[in-house]
Amino acid sequence: MRYFARVAELLGKRSERLPLPQPADTVQLLADLASRYPQLSDASRLRIAVNQTHVKGQAPLAGGDEVAVFEPVTGG
Repeated sequence: MRYFARVAELLGKRSERLPLPQPADTVQLLADLASRYPQLSDASRLRIAVNQTHVKGQAPLAGGDEVAVFEPVTGG
């Protein structure tokens, strides 16, 4: 797991390794993160990239995947 920007600030870390239950997907991962880290209670707003590719909705996860978690950003 890699955490970026505000997510990293809230968690006080930029990365960690977490066990991956099988089957695993991004929706379950966000729910698990919200449970593990109360400061991410609104985890549904977070975005995920798997192996450096942005994913939307439910996407499968496999052991060894690099998962990045970050907040949505806007330009301006």
